[in-house]
Amino acid sequence: MRQIILDTETTGLEPEQGHRIIEIGCVEMVNRRKSGRTFHRYLRPDREVDRGAIQVHGLTNEFLAQQPRFADVVEELIEFISGAELIIHNAAFDLAFLDAELKRLPGPLRQTRNICKVIDTLPLARQMHPGQRNSLDALCKRYDIDNSHRELHGALLDAQILLEVYLAMTGGQTALILGEDTAANKDVAFEPVAVVMRPRGVLKILRASEDELVAHERMLAAIDKSSGGKTIFKQLVLPSMTPEPAPMAAQAALA
Repeated sequence: MRQIILDTETTGLEPEQGHRIIEIGCVEMVNRRKSGRTFHRYLRPDREVDRGAIQVHGLTNEFLAQQPRFADVVEELIEFISGAELIIHNAAFDLAFLDAELKRLPGPLRQTRNICKVIDTLPLARQMHPGQRNSLDALCKRYDIDNSHRELHGALLDAQILLEVYLAMTGGQTALILGEDTAANKDVAFEPVAVVMRPRGVLKILRASEDELVAHERMLAAIDKSSGGKTIFKQLVLPSMTPEPAPMAAQAALA
């Protein structure tokens, strides 16, 4: 599986108002493992960058005036992402800008979703963590991913961080694919390991003592009293259990 984690930085927030992409960062992942391939370009937007945007990413008009335009790098970008599955945080934002840039180009109209599939990690995070903050910074904190080096937003840096977040959200790193001869694990030596069988024996069952049963019943009674008779355990579990006579000590304690 080939996936591309993508992020952009822009001159402002609204492509409909003529704002442009000024940085694109992509990180390639194959079978949930970084391949080492990236795509990273700064772009000349041919318009001023909003002051608020500069405070976010730190990319100045003077610096960007020396960079290539989107039209100069578009074919290289499309070749890099074509046929892959794009992973983007808040994909609607980045796709709107990418499609706006593609629309400005001469020739047949192209759209990002016609070039590759897209996974948006923002609704995925909202589904997994409803009612919580799901920004990239918040997800880094939740999954214990170090982003202390992220003083400003940057497309390539944010794509690299999102890769770690996505792997954590979807089950962690599973790069080792058994039986698959990939470039990532060609250099890994596999040796047979002797399996030590656990000796068979009689399963030992430990049952609660009468004192432990008494303590358990007392705790349930206290919880039931404090909740006004709304103890879920008694409502759902006890009716479905086959009743057994309580030990004499437990009956005496509850009398």
